[in-house]
Amino acid sequence: MAYTLEICCDSVVSAIAAAQGGADRIELCENLAQGGVTPSAAKIKVAKAQLDIPVFVLIRPRKADFLYSGLEFEVMLEDIRQAKALGADGIVSGALNDDGAIDEGRTRRMVETAAPLPFTFHRAFDMCRDPLAAIELLVGLGVKRILTSGQQPTAWEGRANIERFVKHARGRISIMACGELLPDNIGALLSIKGLAEFHSAARKEVKSRMAYTGGVNMGDEAVQDEFRWQEVDEGLVRGMREALSSL
Repeated sequence: MAYTLEICCDSVVSAIAAAQGGADRIELCENLAQGGVTPSAAKIKVAKAQLDIPVFVLIRPRKADFLYSGLEFEVMLEDIRQAKALGADGIVSGALNDDGAIDEGRTRRMVETAAPLPFTFHRAFDMCRDPLAAIELLVGLGVKRILTSGQQPTAWEGRANIERFVKHARGRISIMACGELLPDNIGALLSIKGLAEFHSAARKEVKSRMAYTGGVNMGDEAVQDEFRWQEVDEGLVRGMREALSSL
């Protein structure tokens, strides 16, 4: 079986590192510290110019839940149109109702707006009340894959559910595992028959080169936290690629 390794990146620097480490695909976003939101048009354009591997674009207007207002949803549809125009190779998004079910109407509109690009339903799936019913609905809507940690904090903790989802999907839709996957644990999921796609952030901390940091906060973090961030670790990506290739 050929395994696909997708790396989630919130910068072009990270996307390049992921590609150099052997990623098969990029999920491009903004602000991974809050779970990822929609990247800028410039980020999509530059990433596409720099990379030879597919770039899927996350469409998420804000952090927190996946229950969107009418105005937020209109922004999401326009973001999908712009991502397509900028050369995105796929769209990643999702929407829920307040009862924990998939928002069928809005998901259908997003899939239709994204067409002919493939549509990934993201980890809003892990917030669904009835995941097996959600799989059936997403299959019917033409969604190509579901990103999931098995409705648990990590893929390892959710491995039994991931296996259950793969069996239920029966190849009609791809189940892509995620949740703190690294070189030393990704191989443990390969015993799940039919699981062929894996998603990871694979990050390391980067510290600012500023000698003078002042004393004024630019956001909600402590001053010292504003001078460090995370980027993709090429070595971690390569380690996962090697783990998958060796099997």
